[in-house]
Amino acid sequence: MDKNFNKTGEDLVEDASISYDANRDFTTLEAWKKARKVKLYFYRSVIPLLPKEERYGLRSQIQKASVSCTANIAEGYGRFHYQEGIQFYRISRASMYELKDHLITCIDLKYIEKELFDEGLKRIEDAKITLNGYIGYVKKQKAQS
Repeated sequence: MDKNFNKTGEDLVEDASISYDANRDFTTLEAWKKARKVKLYFYRSVIPLLPKEERYGLRSQIQKASVSCTANIAEGYGRFHYQEGIQFYRISRASMYELKDHLITCIDLKYIEKELFDEGLKRIEDAKITLNGYIGYVKKQKAQS
C-alpha cells in the first residue's frame, strides 16, 4: 500500500509541498481572530451585566458557546483531512448562531442596552461572514486536492 494513503484509500498527505511554519497556525486565521473578538466581547461586556441568578443558566451557556467559537476553529485547523476541518468550522458557526440567540435573550430580558446589543450583533455577523468565506476557501482546496 502506498504510504500516502490509508486503508480506505483516503489521501493522508493533503499537500506535501507545504512545510510546517510555526508562525502560521489557527491564530493567524482572520476567522479565528474575529471569533476571538466575539468571545472577548461576551466575556468583557455582556457576562458582567448578567444577574447572579443567571450564573448557571444563561451565563454558563454564553461561556460555553463563546469558547466553542474559537476552539472549534482551532480543532478544525488541526485536523488532517479537509472535510474534518470543515465540520469543526461549521460547529463554530453554529455556536455563533447560538450566541446571537443568547444576545437576543439578553436584550429581551433587559440585561443589556440596545447599543451593546447592536455591537454584539455586528461582531457576530462579521465573524460569521469571515468564517463562511474560510469554509468556502477550504472547500475549494479540498476540490483541488
